[in-house]
Amino acid sequence: MSVLKLNQIQTANGVIMANLNSSGANIEFQLAPTLAPAFHASMVGYQVVSNVTWTKVRANNEIFDTANCYDPTSNYRFTPTVAGYYQVNATCSNDSVSQNPTYARVAIYKTGSIYATSTMSASGSASNTLSPTLNIIIYLNGTTDYIEMYGFNGGGAGTPLFYDNPSNGYYTHFSAALIRSA
Repeated sequence: MSVLKLNQIQTANGVIMANLNSSGANIEFQLAPTLAPAFHASMVGYQVVSNVTWTKVRANNEIFDTANCYDPTSNYRFTPTVAGYYQVNATCSNDSVSQNPTYARVAIYKTGSIYATSTMSASGSASNTLSPTLNIIIYLNGTTDYIEMYGFNGGGAGTPLFYDNPSNGYYTHFSAALIRSA
């Protein structure tokens, strides 16, 4: 009979997959990178939206997508294939030349319904740009659950926009990463 004694399991390139304590109990575990869905998307240009209406944000610039779970062309949604807890981040810049929103919101919709929101108000008077941010941990079941980012431009006049203009310091980003499997 052979006995295998170890306290750590590593991949061939040195990534630690598991750490075991002296009794053999798994005290730390990491999914293989190919199994850990994560993505980051931003918006290219701008999106004209209706005022005071929740609108899905067109995050159409896929920066990375480790497991091909984000759709940057039609649904703009993340549908991970691994059940677990995901760190989700969303920022939606609201602006227009004459809009001057008095407040703006960003929301994460989970499987078609609002899950969490964040609001940013203009201090004192209306501002040209408001960029509310939302960071939250959400459980996704790995089969039917999906998340989407929505924005809301409140108040002001003119045509409201969601946009991404890094040269001016305004960003619209949506990202998620598995932080713990179920």
